[in-house]
Amino acid sequence: MKVLVIVKATAASEAGVMPSREQIAAMGNFNEELVKAGIMLAGEGLHPSARGARVRFSGRERTVTDGPFAETKELVAGFWIWQVRSLDEAIEWVKRCPNPHEEESEIEIRPFFEADDFGEEFTPELRQQEDRLRATIERQRS
Repeated sequence: MKVLVIVKATAASEAGVMPSREQIAAMGNFNEELVKAGIMLAGEGLHPSARGARVRFSGRERTVTDGPFAETKELVAGFWIWQVRSLDEAIEWVKRCPNPHEEESEIEIRPFFEADDFGEEFTPELRQQEDRLRATIERQRS
């Protein structure tokens, strides 16, 4: 199962406070454990929302709003993509993670949809299209 592990933003991360040398080292060591275990597929920290934008959809209309965004508890400060056997395994790894912020923080784990989750609506033709797109992406990354 592939999961997205979301590091939630805090007031400090949204203010642009950078992690300490100790935090960077601890997270680097944790990432090394994930890589050695064959779990980590990707992972990145994100700039504060002040450097981002949102696009709202309403029918055919698109409205762009520049950051920063007010609700810190709803913002993402970073993420990993992991390949794990189960949600329980992902939870156990997150429990080993160093606190990503100096203050109280939260990490959310969300499974990715898999082809079978879509049932009959995901026709053989759509599956073939998805396979072609994934193969193209892999070639482009090589």
